Amino acid sequence: MTFRAPPSRSASLRREIAAAAARMMAEDGISDFGFAKRKAARQLGASDTDSLPNNAEIEAELRAWQSLYQDEEQAERLLEMRRAAVGVMRLLDEFRPYLTGGALDGTAGRYTEVDIELFPESAKEVEIFFLNQDIAYEHREPRRPAPHAPEAILSFDWEQVPIRLSIYPADSERSNRRHAERARLPAVEALLAQDRSEPEPVR
Repeated sequence: MTFRAPPSRSASLRREIAAAAARMMAEDGISDFGFAKRKAARQLGASDTDSLPNNAEIEAELRAWQSLYQDEEQAERLLEMRRAAVGVMRLLDEFRPYLTGGALDGTAGRYTEVDIELFPESAKEVEIFFLNQDIAYEHREPRRPAPHAPEAILSFDWEQVPIRLSIYPADSERSNRRHAERARLPAVEALLAQDRSEPEPVR
C-alpha cells in the first residue's frame, strides 16, 4: 500500500484561494484574475504570496464551478456574448478588433463583459466613429502605470450585452503581452457557428 502524505497547509490554502477567487468571478462579475485572487486571499487570511494560485488554477476552478452551478445558463450566456462580439467586431472592422477574455476562452459568467481590443491609428478615431454612428458609450480611465495598459477604454451595451473596448496604439498589435490569447473575427464567427450547432441539453 502506497502512503501519501497529506497536502501541506500551503497547498491546501492555495486551492482554497483558487476556489474562492473562481466563485467571486462567477458570482460577482470580477474579470481580473489578479484582483480576484488577492481579494480571496485577504478573506481567507493569507498573507504569503507564495500561496497565491496562478491564473490557470483559478480558471480550472472557475470552469468546474460553472459546470456545477451555471451549466445551461452559462452556455446560453456565452452564446449571447459571442453573437454580440461578432456584431461589434463587424461594425469596428476597420480598427482591427480582437476578442479576448471570458467570451473567447469560455469562462464568461453572468456579469462578464465582452472584452474586445482595438488597434486604430488613433483612439480619437474610434470615439469619432461612435459619435457619427450615434452610439452612446462611457469613457473609462485605464489603470496606470500598469504594463501594457490601453490608451483608452470605452464601454457600451450591444443588444443588452455589456461591451468593453480596450484601445491600443496601432504599432502594438503584434507585441507580446500577458494574457495574449485573442481572436480575429473569422475565428470568433467559427466559434459562434460551433456553439449554434451543438445539440440542446436534455431537460
